[in-house]
Amino acid sequence: MAEGTLEVRIWRGGDEGAFGAYAVPARENQTVLDVVTEVQRRFEPSLAYRFSCRVGVCGSCAMTINGTPRWTCRTHVKRVAPEGRLTIEPLRNMKRVKDLACDMDGFLGKWASVGTFEGTATRADPPAAIDPASPARREVDAAIQCINCAVCHAACDVVAWDPHYLGPAALNRAWTLYNDARVADRRAVLDGALQPGGCHTCHSHGACTEHCPVGLSPTASIAGLKRAGLVSLLKGGRS
Repeated sequence: MAEGTLEVRIWRGGDEGAFGAYAVPARENQTVLDVVTEVQRRFEPSLAYRFSCRVGVCGSCAMTINGTPRWTCRTHVKRVAPEGRLTIEPLRNMKRVKDLACDMDGFLGKWASVGTFEGTATRADPPAAIDPASPARREVDAAIQCINCAVCHAACDVVAWDPHYLGPAALNRAWTLYNDARVADRRAVLDGALQPGGCHTCHSHGACTEHCPVGLSPTASIAGLKRAGLVSLLKGGRS
């Protein structure tokens, strides 16, 4: 490999496929998304991958880079490939559709299954008075910035072992709903999180928290659900 050149391997195909090998010029401040785009423009016009904002906001460009799930637009090549070798795959724990694009329906379905925001107030009611300093509100604020990029889902070993496990993003969502005083049926949210495949399936490895691009801790949210379930049990099933 010539000096100043990256050795790049990119997955081609669906679940059945193979890596393609490419030589890409190394550039200053080059991101992994830059590399994928250059391969698509110069060598593989049919290469399938997702991206949108390119500035670390949308999360749609997440892929597996040298074995680690990351947002490719915020991942500089020099940081993850000091020897100039990149292996780029789609996110794990989801069906591969084509090349670097995976099917997120299962992930999003689990996220939606934990519940939706259904309050009791009507348009005629005044806005709910929520104390921003209250413990419950602080719990919500610490977990609410999830944008469904699925990096935590791809990083989770338990998701890989158990297809019925809701996963860290869905349970993080359940924790925000459970702590939101405006939600009409918080008990139903907790009951859903306590079902088989819910929070007690988590082994607390912490990979979701380690890899979250926006610094959330699904591990802490899941632990909160476990505590809430125990408190409910000691109270005789009341939230």
